[in-house]
Amino acid sequence: MKRVYLDNAATTLCDKRVVDAMIPFYTDKYAVASSQFSHSPGIESKEALDKARETIANKIGAKLEEVIFTSGATESNNMAIKGVAQANRTKGNHIITSSVEHRSVREAIESLEKEGFRVTKLPVSNEGFISVDDLKESIRKETILVSIQYANQETGTIQDIASIGSVCNEKSVIFHTDAALSFGRLPIDVKKEHIDLLSITAHLIHGPKGVGVLYIRDGIEIVKCMYGGFNEFNKRAGTENIPGIVGFAKAVELIGPEEIKYIKKLKKRLYDGITKRLDAVQLNGTQKESLPTILNLTFRFVEGESVILHLDMKGIAVITGSACFSRSLEPSYVLKAMGLSHEEAHGSIRFSFSRFNTEEEIDYTIDAVYDVVKKLREISPITPNK
Repeated sequence: MKRVYLDNAATTLCDKRVVDAMIPFYTDKYAVASSQFSHSPGIESKEALDKARETIANKIGAKLEEVIFTSGATESNNMAIKGVAQANRTKGNHIITSSVEHRSVREAIESLEKEGFRVTKLPVSNEGFISVDDLKESIRKETILVSIQYANQETGTIQDIASIGSVCNEKSVIFHTDAALSFGRLPIDVKKEHIDLLSITAHLIHGPKGVGVLYIRDGIEIVKCMYGGFNEFNKRAGTENIPGIVGFAKAVELIGPEEIKYIKKLKKRLYDGITKRLDAVQLNGTQKESLPTILNLTFRFVEGESVILHLDMKGIAVITGSACFSRSLEPSYVLKAMGLSHEEAHGSIRFSFSRFNTEEEIDYTIDAVYDVVKKLREISPITPNK
């Protein structure tokens, strides 16, 4: 059976070139970087660590010492939000975020709310954008942190990060953004965009799982959440994952503009192909200010879980925002925040793309979606004019 993986916003295939770059640091160059003062193998590992840090720092316009390696974006988000809140709690107790953040941001902030921090969750438009004016009005003297994602994990909607960063800079409020989905897909310049903290991960750009970065602008204070050593400029204790870090840097080196152009072409091909053959299909988000890697559609009169199960039987991997595929048994909080009804969220499907997808796979998916949705609508009791 043909296999088509269109769940690249969850994780991506680790590029073979990345794996090849990592292997020597498992088999031959396996010393820890902190042994650099003791022996040559330690120096070799430290040099690999420094080189990888430089690659990633250059990609976002940061200084070397501002790049802190973590286990991934979830840790980076928690480290940024909790670390800044604890370090600044004598200055204020107010945090601003949005209603559509990734769970690692959402739940980290909710945990602080239980400790007495005040939280403002900004609403979003039907396309998923926050209002910069709403942000301005929400900032008060006790506001210590704003955490707004760069782009959304379900719809791909891209926030106006430069304007958000400018407002925070003017108000002297620390600004954190979760850029896990946008890193490598959009140009990021932490200085020009006034970003104080930025979270990224390797596994969404064809790198390994288990390694990420938290950019911390020089001068931003955070309380350490990992103790036991002076690693990562005394920001995060623990032995660095040198193979993963080397793989992360290699994945960054492999990203190029032609890849993004190609992925955009795949996304357009799928959207045009589906909407030309099926009616009652709703785009969730926006076509213009959206990641090239994500397309979220609602197919009216059918349930998302039925669509993805039938597509899986045809070898196509996608996800849905339906309640049946949520541990909370609630439909996607992102889609609900954007104004979708339960029924619309139930019928939503997220397709997400990578450089390893092909036009042939997209055409196969268009045919499969048409067949599945058409058949499900034929048996659906809510389909009009069957």
